[in-house]
Formats: sequence, C-alpha cells, structure tokens
Amino acid sequence: MQIKKAAVLEALSKISAPGEGKNLIESGSVTNVQVFGDEVSVDITIGNPSLQARKKTEVEVLKIIHSEVYEKAKITVQVKASAAAKPQTNEIKGKPIPGIQNIVAVASGKGGVGKSTVTANLAVTLAGMGFKVGVLDADIYGPSIPLMFDVALEKPLAVNIEGKSKMKPVENYGVKVLSIGFFTQPNQAVIWRGPMAAKALNQMIFDAHWGELDFLLLDLPPGTGDIHLSIMQSLPVTGAVVVSTPQEVALADARKGVAMFMQEAINVPVLGVVENMAYFTPAELPDHKYYIFGEKGAEHLATDMNIPFLGAVPLVQSIREAGDVGRPAALQEGGPLKEAFEDITRNVVTQLVSRHTDLPPTEAIKITTMAGCAAVKPK
Repeated sequence: MQIKKAAVLEALSKISAPGEGKNLIESGSVTNVQVFGDEVSVDITIGNPSLQARKKTEVEVLKIIHSEVYEKAKITVQVKASAAAKPQTNEIKGKPIPGIQNIVAVASGKGGVGKSTVTANLAVTLAGMGFKVGVLDADIYGPSIPLMFDVALEKPLAVNIEGKSKMKPVENYGVKVLSIGFFTQPNQAVIWRGPMAAKALNQMIFDAHWGELDFLLLDLPPGTGDIHLSIMQSLPVTGAVVVSTPQEVALADARKGVAMFMQEAINVPVLGVVENMAYFTPAELPDHKYYIFGEKGAEHLATDMNIPFLGAVPLVQSIREAGDVGRPAALQEGGPLKEAFEDITRNVVTQLVSRHTDLPPTEAIKITTMAGCAAVKPK
C-alpha cells in the first residue's frame, strides 16, 4: 500500500506531546516526515526532556498512524527534546555534593506505605553489591531511619575538613546515615515551620562530610509539600522512586507523587514504582498468596503512567520485625525477601543507567512568586 504523507500529517494533528496544549503539527513539533510505500519515518522535537514524555509521544504517534492511516504501516519514530531556554531571573542555585555520583529520592504520596522500609533495604542491598551508599532521612517530622539502622542512640561527630567543621554521618551495615532524629529526643515532636525545617535539612546536606558515595538515598516525607520543593531546590536529584501499596486510596496519592516529579518545572525522572505489601503468604501455606490490599495496583499505576514497575515486596511479618530491631530484612541470608529487594535494587540501577544514557543531568529548581502565588521553575 502507498501511504500518503498528507494522511500522516492529518493523523499527527490529532495528538499532542505531554504538557503541550497544541497538537504536534500546530506546535511545530513534527520536524520531518518521510513516506516510502508502507514505511513511515517521523522525527519529532518536544519541549519536555523527560524519558517518560518522549516514550509516551512515541507510543501515541505509533497508535494514531496505525489507527488513522494504515494498521500495518512500518513506522520509525525519533523523538528528541529541545534545549530549554535559561530564565533571566535571579535564582537560588542548587549545587551537587562533591563526591556523590547519584542522588535518588524515595517518595510516597501517602504515609504508612513502607517508604522508609524500602529506602533502608535498598541501601543495604546496594551496599551488599559493593556500592558506597548514604541515606539522608529527610522525613523531618517523622524520622525512622535511625531506628531501622539500629543507630537511634548514636550522635554524629564533628570532623575538620579543610579547615571547616563538618558532621560525620553515623555508619552501620556499610551505609552512612544522617537524620534529624539524631538531634532530637525520642519523645520530642519536631514542631517547625517550613523555612526552619528546610534550613535544618540544608545543614544535614551541605554541612556533612559524606565522602565518596555512589548513591545518596533521600527518604522523603509523605506527600508533595514544602520539604520536597526544598530538596529539589537544593540538589540536582538524579531520579525518584515512588512507593505505594496496592489499594486505591494509596494509589491515588502515589499518582500525585509521580505527577509532582513529572511536572515540566520540576522534571525529575521517575525511575519507577515499588509495590509494598503486595500480598500475604502464610508460613503454613507457602504456595498461597492473599491480596489483602488489592492485586497489582501499583503495577497497573506504573502502566497507566508509562513509568517502570520496579518490583513488589510481600507483606511479611519478618520485615516489620527487622525494622523494629534495626536490621533491615534484606540482610538476611537467602529467602524471598532478599530476592525481592535484590530484584528491585537491580531494576533501580538499570533505570539509572538508562536515565544517564538518555537524559541530560537533572538541574535543581528555583522557587519564585508570581502574582502572589508560589511557582516552581527549572534553573
């Protein structure tokens, strides 16, 4: 069949790139279309540089040409991101931490879904693979990382680095840890406004001597609030991992968490979604799986939002017990839990490699005020 170029252009006028109001033709995103019989080659340039946006655009182009022009067309699509113009306004510059190669934020839209548990087990699994790892407990109002690493009673020491006094992170299981929990009493509530919390967080980030790290994991608080913006304003976050349980009430919040990172103004690549408490298997019935909170909810969320699914963690009593005694479950010898966290960790590393290959380095963001409303813009 001889496909007509006009038909292809007409089809492309019915779709738009993520975050862009105009269709691909009106926005000038289609830079080249070549037709040879039943073969179609399309080059597209979009403003959103995220891998998710590029992949979604590619999929939409394939679908619309197959459905509107010719279902057996052989299509080649190349989607590129245009370089964003730098704003000419004053800005607060976020800066990388010397010696740290990757900064990975672990987030959740909802509290209680096991975000800190996933962070702790990711950290010890990465350390077990031979990487140099640190964890910054950025959950200012509910720090739990010190307990999970059995260092709740420890205090960071001061060290002199090139004439400056720096905090030395506490270390256990081969992981360096800093948390606001080291500086408060166990029964003391942290009652701080946003600016004070952000200042404390910046001190733990930049007044610490982390040394050489392959990965710094940020255990973010639940939600999409001020602390999240402060982190992304201060640091060029390499990528984000979102944790959710399978039930709809958690997935609704997780969807907002993913959407926050994917906003064009923030533009932190989402490495994928982890499903915690995915199913329950009784010890006496090892071949049975009970989907207490729903089946594959986070996996379906990942599919819907066109982001990777990193893996599932079962609901097992030993995970809770391990966290309570300060020895992450991934440290145990063998078993389904260790395998689950190893699979998830390998998938995170794979997505990071892909992210470095396909996308430019993440920039920190700046926060301005426009017409009395807070606005977030890329630097």
